[in-house]
Amino acid sequence: MLTYLNAFLIGGLICAVGQILIDKTKLTPARILVLFVTVGTILGALGIYQKVVDAGGAGATVPLTGFGYSLAKGAINDVDQYGLLGAFTGGIKAAAAGITAAVFFGYIMSVAFTPKAKR
Repeated sequence: MLTYLNAFLIGGLICAVGQILIDKTKLTPARILVLFVTVGTILGALGIYQKVVDAGGAGATVPLTGFGYSLAKGAINDVDQYGLLGAFTGGIKAAAAGITAAVFFGYIMSVAFTPKAKR
């Protein structure tokens, strides 16, 4: 039960930070997305985000910061195994399932709904 609570709290905290950035800054959602992925990548490369993952489980790996963490972890693992080439291939291999899901479900939504320009 504590695992679920920790995942909820960590994931909720990450989402709350995103909501605060939307409400209190002039950053666009796209810039916040890039910011979260970048922060996850940097914290993952420094080994800091692993502690967040250990504490929050899926609450830390599912949000965008978790995607950045996966990219960094995959790149680091492949650099150890394949050398410099691993820096270019490791992140994509580690995040392939998430990338595939995003493309697939994005396509399904684009077919199912008619987009409208934001004003």
